[in-house]
Amino acid sequence: MTENVQTSAIMSAGMKVLRETLGVIEAEIFITNINRNQSDYTKWREDLWEDLTLHELLERAAKAEEKYGVPKGVQII
Repeated sequence: MTENVQTSAIMSAGMKVLRETLGVIEAEIFITNINRNQSDYTKWREDLWEDLTLHELLERAAKAEEKYGVPKGVQII
């Protein structure tokens, strides 16, 4: 599998956030547990945006589109 530049940038940013937030040791423990338990990320995101209004969610989506672009195959309607 080849990584594209966007994926590399997101991975790098995510690792930086983990290190800065948790520290190096705790970040390693977090990553090890995610890999070991084969966590289903869909579970934690079920209620991720439940406190947002539709307007707030659309604003966040627009900002993400500006920052990251639109993935191939996604049609904006």
